[in-house]
Formats: sequence, C-alpha cells, structure tokens
Amino acid sequence: MTTKSTTLPTGLKGSCLCGKVSYSLTEKPSQFYFCHCQQCQKVTGSSFAANIVGPVDSIRWLSGESLLTHFDHPLRAFSKTFCSLCGSGVPHINKSKTSLVIPAGSLDHAPAMKPTANIFVSESPEWLSIGLSANKFSGYADKKSSDDEK
Repeated sequence: MTTKSTTLPTGLKGSCLCGKVSYSLTEKPSQFYFCHCQQCQKVTGSSFAANIVGPVDSIRWLSGESLLTHFDHPLRAFSKTFCSLCGSGVPHINKSKTSLVIPAGSLDHAPAMKPTANIFVSESPEWLSIGLSANKFSGYADKKSSDDEK
C-alpha cells in the first residue's frame, strides 16, 4: 500500500465499519462512478458499487494498515481491498496500478462531488430498475405506511 507522509486539505477521510482501519486522502479525487459489473455486484452484494477514483499516491493510512486484505481477480482487471476484521471495502490501487479506487461508502462524510457516470450498465441486474420504483421508507419497511404515501 502506498502511504504519503503529508496530508493536503482535501477534508476527505474514511474508515471501515469496525473503525479499526482509517485513512485520509491527500489529493482530490477526479471521478465518481456507479459500476454495475458482475464483479462489483459480487463484492458488494448489491446491484452496483459506488467508486470514487483518484491519484495512486493520494492515500494516507491513519490506522489499521496491517489489517488490510487484498484480492486480485485472476481473469479480469479487478481488485478489492477490505478490512480483515469487519469485511468493509476500503481504498485500493487498481490492478493496473493507474488509479486509487475509493469505495464511496467508506468515506466518513458525503463527498462534494456527484456521480459522473454509470459504467458496465449492460451487466446491471433486471431487478435494479424494479427496485428503484418500489415503495420508499425512512427506516425499516413498515407494511402499514411508506414515505411514498405521506
């Protein structure tokens, strides 16, 4: 893992679910994608991954670097790094070593940037569009009322 010793004022910090791994970004990321590829579906357990992309040398590990586990897909240009304690995805350098990939959900606060593209949409599951039009709730689904009915 690449570590930079000084932190620039990007204000972007993140961590894993258990809080043992934390990081800050030293440079502003450049892109924000929703990736619908089958590998992202498998690794997130969802319909897509929300990934922010930045410069390779822009990560500073604040804690837990020794807890990181890395996986490179043997057949595709796909990598994933996660906390070995809680399984949360954390930033990683892509397999071709050209970009830092930051799972948007690992950030401690919402980034100022907005998603710029949906990629690999041909691999998106059919149930995604159906699910986006389903009833919406502020918390757990309640059979009695939804936010859509208010």
